[in-house]
Amino acid sequence: MKFELKQHFRIESARFLPGLPESHPCSRMHGHSFRISLKMIGEQDAKIGWVIDYGEVSRRLAPILAQLDHRVLNEVAGLSNPTSENLAVWVFNNAKMVIPMLVQVGIAETPDTECLFPVEYF
Repeated sequence: MKFELKQHFRIESARFLPGLPESHPCSRMHGHSFRISLKMIGEQDAKIGWVIDYGEVSRRLAPILAQLDHRVLNEVAGLSNPTSENLAVWVFNNAKMVIPMLVQVGIAETPDTECLFPVEYF
C-alpha cells in the first residue's frame, strides 16, 4: 500500500531579495522563521508497518538544514536570490538526493503563505 507522508521543519534565516526595487521592504535584510515541509510517497513496509521512520528523515535532512539555519541565505551557494520559490527548488534538489521518496517541498515564510515545488496539474 502507498502512503503520503508529511514532515515539517523550522529554520531561522535572514535574507534580502536583490531583484526588487530599493523601495520594497524585502530588498533590505530581514529574517523569517521558515517552515519547511516535505511530502513523501512510498510503500508501507509490511513487516515494520511504516513507510519510513520520521527520525530517519530528520537525520538525513539535518546536514541540509544546517546550511540554512541561522544563516544569511544569500550567502548559501545557489541561493543568491533566496525567494521562497528558489529556496523550495534548492531544498528539493538537495533533499531528493538523500530522501528518494520526496515528491514535494513547501516553504512557508509566514503563517499565512506557502510555496510548493514541484507542482503538477492534471
